[in-house]
Amino acid sequence: MLSLGLDYAFMRHAYVAGGAIALASAAIGYFITLRRQTFAAHALSHVGFTGAAGAMLLGLSPYFGLFGFTLAAALALGLAGERLRQRDVGIGMVLMFALGLGVLFLSLYAAGAQQAMSILFGSIVGISAAQAGWAAALALACLLGLAALYRPLCLVSLNADAARARGIAVRRVDLLFVVLVAVCVAIAVPVIGALLIFAFLVGPPAAAQALARGIGRGLLLSMALSLALTWVGLAASYAIGLPASTWIASLSFALYLLAQAARRR
Repeated sequence: MLSLGLDYAFMRHAYVAGGAIALASAAIGYFITLRRQTFAAHALSHVGFTGAAGAMLLGLSPYFGLFGFTLAAALALGLAGERLRQRDVGIGMVLMFALGLGVLFLSLYAAGAQQAMSILFGSIVGISAAQAGWAAALALACLLGLAALYRPLCLVSLNADAARARGIAVRRVDLLFVVLVAVCVAIAVPVIGALLIFAFLVGPPAAAQALARGIGRGLLLSMALSLALTWVGLAASYAIGLPASTWIASLSFALYLLAQAARRR
């Protein structure tokens, strides 16, 4: 019988934090893919890495810089308007600049290289009970925020003009949503890593959109798939070997391919 590693505290922490982040990321990621803003969300994770490196250079907690930079970038992106968010060239230039700053900060503070690596690639099996608790609490806050924004966000995501005609403040909805994305990215990066955030934000939502009709069903399917691949990835990492992030990213990619093949049939 496959051992899940629940006898060990570090695995229990990983299951709690990973499961909570998987649910929040899949729910928010569903709307990210629906609105075709995956590249912007990816850029936020790299901006967060730069913030973490800058905070270490100043002698502060990397998580403080991660949250601060990610939230600031999300607010700037939200205030910039829809046109800028959908311009890949502009977002790509911001991403390039952020990565350049991150490399500069690390070169000035070489002692933080190990912490920077953990932010880039995550450390899902190395988090403490307190970190797991914070991750679960913030993930729950993201889900509650998304639930409060659900109805107007659905209409804005599908037809912004119709939403304006109904009196919905589209700009405000967009801004609140991008803040939710920033919080979700900031809590996910220390666990799964800035480079592998797409395994949560894009893989399960894209698969769910290929398999399910309607936003409600697709959202629930996305969350279920994300939770399943996270826990299976953790169990496989413990029982077989290889980093948990590798398993999760590989399973996310395989899930996407299977969903696309099923949709073509």
